[in-house]
Amino acid sequence: MTDSQEVRGGVVTSYKNAPTRTITAGGVTFAYRELGPQSGVPVVFLTHLAAVLDNWDPRVVDGIAAKRRVITFDNRGVGASSGSTPRTIEAMAKDAVTFIRALGFEYVDLHGFSMGGMVAQVIAQTEPGLVRKLILTGTGPAGGEGIKNVARLSHLDTVRGLFTLQDPKQFLFFTRTAGGRRAGKEFLARLKERTHDRDKAISLTSYGAQLKAIRCWGLEQPHDLSVIHQPVLVANGESDRMVPTKNSADLARRVPNGELVIYPDAGHGGIFQFHREFVATALEFLER
Repeated sequence: MTDSQEVRGGVVTSYKNAPTRTITAGGVTFAYRELGPQSGVPVVFLTHLAAVLDNWDPRVVDGIAAKRRVITFDNRGVGASSGSTPRTIEAMAKDAVTFIRALGFEYVDLHGFSMGGMVAQVIAQTEPGLVRKLILTGTGPAGGEGIKNVARLSHLDTVRGLFTLQDPKQFLFFTRTAGGRRAGKEFLARLKERTHDRDKAISLTSYGAQLKAIRCWGLEQPHDLSVIHQPVLVANGESDRMVPTKNSADLARRVPNGELVIYPDAGHGGIFQFHREFVATALEFLER
């Protein structure tokens, strides 16, 4: 039974109660969830390495969905979606476009976090008419400094997590300061708020394919980001180990209409640590 506050007039307002739906297109059955108002330009969320639907911070999703229609989905081969996961960011972008078009949208806003931010950049470059605005968080441009090392860091922190009986995201997403540790614990607790109809974890095969795609992205020649004419909001923590923060500054500088927000004492998961501030900034940006 859903709380009356979380479904108003048939509109789902809480991510933990958003039903998982499917749509089939391009030979793939995509699993997705949507919530928030049914009108207006939707905001499609593109997620990070190894993530499934349940890895989005409900405070970020619910916060944006208070004003905007939000759609989260598992791309090809991930979680409850069918097919095999591509080994390039470009192929992931094609699959995401297939999914968005299958839902019948003329154009959308994109929020891409980490690997999802890489996918969002490619969509904006290859399908510019489909994208109205871009929010790129915890991410960097093709060929960006240190991006090719994501696999190594992920492996190290996974081992570190096993030895300390902690979730690797505590190390990968948050700083080791008191504030960072506390924010990490709070974030991980929020990810468990949904207790029913949870998504399947990513398979090791899909995880391996994603690691290859990110490494290739890190080794690519820089793209010409001046072709992205949409307004772009870039956000990150000041101490991102996974995608070094200087990549966020580089990204914001190279797109013609970029703006940059950096959160103090925060790492890769800065938008989750500062979810209230991020949601306010993102909504103001989207509603401009």
